[in-house]
Amino acid sequence: MTNTVDFIGVGIGPFNLSIAALAHEAEGFSTRFFDGRAHFAWHPGMLVPDCHMQTMFLKDLVTAVAPTSPFSFVNYLVKRKKFYRFLTTELRTVSRDEFSDYLRWAAEGMQNLRFNNTVERIDFDDKRQLFAVQTGQGETFARHICLGIGKQPHLPPCVKTVSPTCFHASEMSLRQPNLSGKRVTVVGGGQSGADLFLNALRGEWGDVAEISWVSRRNNFNALDEAAFANEYFTPEYVSGFVGLNETARGEMLSEQKMTSDGITADSLLTIYRELYHRFEVLGLPRNARLMPSRSVTGLESRGQGWQLLLEHHLDKGYDALDSDVVIFATGYRPALPEMLSPLMPRIAMRDECSFNVRDDFTVEWDGPQENQIFAVNASMHTHGIAEPQLSLMAWRSARILNRAVGRDLFDLSTPPSLIQWRSGSREKPQPEAASHHRYTASLG
Repeated sequence: MTNTVDFIGVGIGPFNLSIAALAHEAEGFSTRFFDGRAHFAWHPGMLVPDCHMQTMFLKDLVTAVAPTSPFSFVNYLVKRKKFYRFLTTELRTVSRDEFSDYLRWAAEGMQNLRFNNTVERIDFDDKRQLFAVQTGQGETFARHICLGIGKQPHLPPCVKTVSPTCFHASEMSLRQPNLSGKRVTVVGGGQSGADLFLNALRGEWGDVAEISWVSRRNNFNALDEAAFANEYFTPEYVSGFVGLNETARGEMLSEQKMTSDGITADSLLTIYRELYHRFEVLGLPRNARLMPSRSVTGLESRGQGWQLLLEHHLDKGYDALDSDVVIFATGYRPALPEMLSPLMPRIAMRDECSFNVRDDFTVEWDGPQENQIFAVNASMHTHGIAEPQLSLMAWRSARILNRAVGRDLFDLSTPPSLIQWRSGSREKPQPEAASHHRYTASLG
């Protein structure tokens, strides 16, 4: 069977690209990754000016587990002839433009990627004991598959349709709207909303007449980048998190939200200074409104524009906001693509859109143990706040490849954590042994 490989990745975003890069370390292990796009692109609609990553550049496709890989960010700097200039900038994080260029550069150097190959159907051939992946170019068989199909842009329920004047932030740079003289509303209090608000305020797409920034949160909250908060983005923490019960995991995810979904302190300070300079120093008309604690509960067409109904969370009042252009920076949600339909009766689901994912990133299904379905960015509820982020991308890719190859291709052993995340014992110590138990547990 000539069109058979060990491992197929469905979708080529950063997460599957990381697996594809590390797979070059697995001699004799064949992989192939499919994507319907013509070439690699990472959220091209969100590449707005002065937009920086929230993670350090060393958290790239490979460095955490294979620092000598040719697909590292450092090697990218060397090959692009800008290593020393990059060092001189003293950047800890890089722009989304540069990281996107790095990912594209890495993709161009890999031989196991197949673009212009839309996956149309995934099934399991019980006779051959292989997954059958059908694309527009034919059928390929594999022992394992990895789903890296990403999530879909999320819009509030009141948004019934999108248009050139009402759309998700993921389309911003693709649409390049003319905002000159327009009343503009940005909905969403995360980093994407902040980047769009600042760029629109500065006239990146034309000088706006007025701009409003709406958020459900009670303030425009900073990203929690404290040292101990960053421990949530370590393998040691994930190892402790996966063993908690579902209620405890839900409580922790809620508590940790601002470690991944806040706005960088630099961005907040830049916005505040921009507003201060415009309105307090230059005395310009106050054409910017910041409106936290509000949910968009209604959206109606008004002539050439829109009227948003905003419900205030705290005082239970309402605002009617008239806008010419509305941009929703309201995140992404999981969705099950039609290509999985043949497999769905065999897959265990957590809810209608979420798989049951085991500790090793395999999806629970009723097929042979020798054939695994892996999933990336599909298990925050079991693996913690780092799962949708780039921080542990290389570590997760290595775990997946170790499992798929059947041996420790990558050394993922870890030193003791600086923080003791779990109790030393599930049993309550007896009074006479309590002091000894406390001492031994503190060494964990």
